[in-house]
Amino acid sequence: MDPYEHHNKKIISPLDKKKVVEVEEVIANVAASDESPLVEHLTDLRKQIIKSVAVFLFFFLVVLSTINLWFPYVTRGNELIVLGPLEVVKFYMSISSALSLGISLPFIFHFIWQFVKPGLNHAESRFIGLYSPLMLVLFIVGISFGYFVVNPLSYQFLIGIGEVNFKVMVSASEYIHFLLMTTVPLGILFELPIIAMFLSAIGILTSDKMKKVRKWSYVVLAIISTLMTPPDFISDFLVLIPMILLYEISIVVVKKLERKQISNEKLSIPLE
Repeated sequence: MDPYEHHNKKIISPLDKKKVVEVEEVIANVAASDESPLVEHLTDLRKQIIKSVAVFLFFFLVVLSTINLWFPYVTRGNELIVLGPLEVVKFYMSISSALSLGISLPFIFHFIWQFVKPGLNHAESRFIGLYSPLMLVLFIVGISFGYFVVNPLSYQFLIGIGEVNFKVMVSASEYIHFLLMTTVPLGILFELPIIAMFLSAIGILTSDKMKKVRKWSYVVLAIISTLMTPPDFISDFLVLIPMILLYEISIVVVKKLERKQISNEKLSIPLE
C-alpha cells in the first residue's frame, strides 16, 4: 500500500516538493533574466525622454521670455493683425515652440544616440557617429534656405497676386503657419544625401539603382515638394531645384562610398 496515495489522490512526498520548488525557482530566475533587458531599455528610454523634454522646456522658457528681441526677425517688418487675444497667445506659443525645438535638436539627437547606440552593430554605430553632425548641419541649411529664399519670395509673390483685387491683411496665425510651412519641411528634405548614404552603407541602395530610377525620382521629388510647400509654383520651383541637386549629389557620394568599400575589400584580401 502506497503511503503517498489517499483516496485515489496523489500526495507529493517532501523530496518531490523540494524538487518542484527548485524547478519553480529556476523558471522564475529565467523569466526575470528575460524581463531584465526590457525593463532596462524602457528605463533608459524614459530617462532620455525626460532629458529631452527638460531641455526643450528650458529653451522654450528662454525663448518665450526674450520674445521682444527676436520678434522682428520672425515678422520681417510685415504688418500682421490678430483677430482676438487667444490668437496672440497661439502665435507666441507656436513660434516659441518651433524655435525651441530647433535649438534643442542637437541635444535631442545626442540623447537619441545614447539610447540606440547599444543596439547598433559596428557599421551602423560608426555611420551614425560620423554623420550625425552632418545631419544637423543639413537640417540647419534647409531651414536657412527656406527662411532666406523660399519664404520671402513666395510670400511677396502671393501677396502681390492678392493686392491686385483685394486689400490684403495677414493674420498672425496664418503668417506663422506659412513661415513654418516654408522652413521646417525643407530642413527635412535636405537630409536626402544622408538617407542615401545610410541605405548604401547597409547594402540597400546603389548608385546604379539611383541612376536607373532618376526620372521617376524627379517625379517623386516634384510631388513631395508640392505637398510640403505652399500651393504656388514659385515655392515648388524653388524647392524642386535644390532637391534635384541633392539627388545628384547623393549619387556621387554613394558612388564614392562604393569605390571606397571595394578598395577596402581588396586590401583585406590576404596575399597568397
